[in-house]
Amino acid sequence: MAKDYYSILGVKKDATDDEIKKSYRKKAVKFHPDKNPGNKEAEEKFKELNEAHEVLSDPDKRKKYDRFGENWNRVDESQADGGGQYQYSPGGGQTFYYEGDPSEFFGQEEDLSDLFEMFGRQSKASSAGSSRSKRAGSNRFKGQDLHAELAITLEEAYEGTAKIFEINNQKIRIKLKPGTYEGLIIRLPGKGTPGSNEGPNGDLYITIHVLPHPIYERDGDNIKMVIPVDLFTAVLGGEKEVTTLAGKIKVKIPPGTQNGKILRIPGKGMPLYDQPGSYGDLLLEIRVQIPEKLTDQQKELFTQLQSSFKSNKTESYV
Repeated sequence: MAKDYYSILGVKKDATDDEIKKSYRKKAVKFHPDKNPGNKEAEEKFKELNEAHEVLSDPDKRKKYDRFGENWNRVDESQADGGGQYQYSPGGGQTFYYEGDPSEFFGQEEDLSDLFEMFGRQSKASSAGSSRSKRAGSNRFKGQDLHAELAITLEEAYEGTAKIFEINNQKIRIKLKPGTYEGLIIRLPGKGTPGSNEGPNGDLYITIHVLPHPIYERDGDNIKMVIPVDLFTAVLGGEKEVTTLAGKIKVKIPPGTQNGKILRIPGKGMPLYDQPGSYGDLLLEIRVQIPEKLTDQQKELFTQLQSSFKSNKTESYV
């Protein structure tokens, strides 16, 4: 059965580029191999998502896919005569020409043997020295695109980083900008397999994966983290030193801060990708630490404090 890239990404055919990107990122996180170790079904789904996103996120590829379906990458319009002639090269063999609308054939699940027989009859009827045969023999074909995956740390995603790796016996260096996010696809033109008949090389597509961090959790362009606060600072207020990806900062804890309260620190989150000088926010979840071991005197003091709240009619005490 032919693959429906729109269904794979869970979007409509008229989806915008932003809708395609958001749906891909959401599903990529769900089926990421790191979250589904040993799950072959999830691994296959992840590959399908990358394949669908690669096509639908590229305007030219999407246009061809919408017109020709799953066989979009086997249709070459570069040799078209006046917009009415298309060529199809099954298995890299002889090129056949069709004068008409290729959407009648490509992208459907019908048997194409009749079509090839028709082309075969036309080919036999043509003379070996015809201009069309000469042109078919001189077609230039682009090389195959390659796909790779690269894992980086959250710190590297924050700061930006350069990576050197080897593929097809050639060393490749890529530079990742600050704010690089999970599922980002980097396209390196001409780094795929060589083309045939002096055709252009294919491209290399690298999918970036950001590894989970033991302290920080990325939420879009924001960063979440839990900070412990002692009971007395939570009740009376105070100051807390927090280590962020950008370094240490001091945060004011308001009096009466409740357990689980989120403090938002503007501009201390992730850099916005490809937007220098712009940052998300730092979201600090307060985790109030309750004293576990109390002396008899300390227990008495807490008892007195409790009684003072109960006797104060103006306070709502639970």
